[in-house]
Amino acid sequence: MSSLAQHLNPARHRAAMVLRILALAMAGAVALTVALVVTQDTASAHGSTINPASRNYGCWKRWGNDFQNPNMATQDPMCWQAWQADPNAMWNWNGLYREGVAGNHQGHVPSGQLCSAGQTGGVRYAALDNPGNWRATNVGANFGVKIHDQALHGADYFLIYVTRQGFNPLTQRLGWNNLELVKETGRYAPGAGTRETGDPVLNGVSNTINVSAPGRSGRHIVYTIWKASHSDQNYYWCADVNF
Repeated sequence: MSSLAQHLNPARHRAAMVLRILALAMAGAVALTVALVVTQDTASAHGSTINPASRNYGCWKRWGNDFQNPNMATQDPMCWQAWQADPNAMWNWNGLYREGVAGNHQGHVPSGQLCSAGQTGGVRYAALDNPGNWRATNVGANFGVKIHDQALHGADYFLIYVTRQGFNPLTQRLGWNNLELVKETGRYAPGAGTRETGDPVLNGVSNTINVSAPGRSGRHIVYTIWKASHSDQNYYWCADVNF
């Protein structure tokens, strides 16, 4: 019997070693998968309006390091509801886009879903369409829209709209008929713009586009479309302002 035990113990030891090796291999595979996902998410970073800030960039900027703070519910209620609906809308503040639009923005992005780019990515960005007291930037009749191109895509064009007087973003979802086109730009070469150095997250270039929107007072939305130059990739951003 003792001889049999001597033969079995090494066998058990070898089996345990094999299991440990397999566990380490599986852990390594999982770690590699996570690393690849993070790398892909980083590589797919693109951009946003940063002043006035888009709804999801503003929420991320103010609360990204404190997103579980219950004070957000009273201090920044629209960001609070967006964080509760899907935090990925803020973590992916630079990836709110649609592909394959072929210039037909109104055909691909329905009224009432402009801030979510027609609920691109499913319902990830859907909370951005909700009307309410989003944090607004004070502007005058003439102001600049600062756009950050994180991936140095360049642009075929930017379209900048401002809501018409009488539209109320506190109670209304944004529709195409609420908008007035105030600026259409030409092409921006990839990498054109001012390199951002003050914020390590903004590691691309920025361009400020000057616009004029007279005859407005109170709360409005600045709606920006960015047609990237590297492919048929189109970004849509709502930024809240107060004239």
